[in-house]
Amino acid sequence: MSLTQSNMLPLGTAAPGFSLPDTVSGKTISLADVATDKGTVIMFICNHCPYVVHVNEEVVRLAKEYMAKGIGFVAISSNDVANYPADAPDKMKAHAEKTGYPFPYLYDETQEVARAYDAACTPDFYVFDGDTKLVYRGRLDDSRPNSGKPLTGKDLRAALDAVLAGEEVSPVQYPSAGCNIKWKR
Repeated sequence: MSLTQSNMLPLGTAAPGFSLPDTVSGKTISLADVATDKGTVIMFICNHCPYVVHVNEEVVRLAKEYMAKGIGFVAISSNDVANYPADAPDKMKAHAEKTGYPFPYLYDETQEVARAYDAACTPDFYVFDGDTKLVYRGRLDDSRPNSGKPLTGKDLRAALDAVLAGEEVSPVQYPSAGCNIKWKR
């Protein structure tokens, strides 16, 4: 496992479209299906990364809270399942159900969506405004496995609160850090 940071896609970037299978419902989900006029969170995660495992509980809590306020949420796994079978779609479904994800958990088999978002690590968080323009990218908060810092979701929460209030999101944003996306060779 190599610690990798976000690539920090430029703010103002339009959300790249996608149409991917949801491992839980079996339906194909597109950006239009999850984006709302209030804002949208797109997360790149996976099942086995210890950094994702560390934040899962706060991600579920935060998603439930902000989905109730009209923010759309979706998670995408783009890992190469041939070399990382723990991230295969059937295991994604079991993981999502066990963890209680209240959002779709999509499988990006071709890795084209991860490349379009310039995603680099898991977890990697992106917040788009009601016009699907990027206003935040980076970390959930400053907690990491074994850091002793509590999970609060403060960085992502601050961005979402600003979006909901119609205010500018602070341009001071820190990259997420976690396992690198497992690219196909």
